[in-house]
Amino acid sequence: QVQLVETGGGLVQPGGSLRLSCAASGRTIRRYAVAWFRQAPGKEREVVAAFTRGGSTTLYKDSVKGRFTISKDNDKNTVYLQMNGLKAEDTAVYYCAADPYLIYSDVGRQTAYDYWGQGTQVNVSS
Repeated sequence: QVQLVETGGGLVQPGGSLRLSCAASGRTIRRYAVAWFRQAPGKEREVVAAFTRGGSTTLYKDSVKGRFTISKDNDKNTVYLQMNGLKAEDTAVYYCAADPYLIYSDVGRQTAYDYWGQGTQVNVSS
């Protein structure tokens, strides 16, 4: 079993930055597919950034390209989401998800992930 804990959310002004952390325990997620999803009120959960299985390829939702960066520290068994140039439309609960067998075509499919964190709230507002 893998446990995921997200931290780093909060309130930030438009144009500001936040770094979210997803700390894993139980097993190393070094080669897992790991993704950051978000869910805004009244909207479906969507993937914003991901490492594919194997851990070397990154993917981003078009609207966050150039602003968000997914990275990881294998020694700390932690995945990060650096969010710069935040906009009001980035307001959501952000979730970390991981799976050891996820295939490339399933990166955006939330039901394909076995492990989820509890989420962290990000509010972008002036």
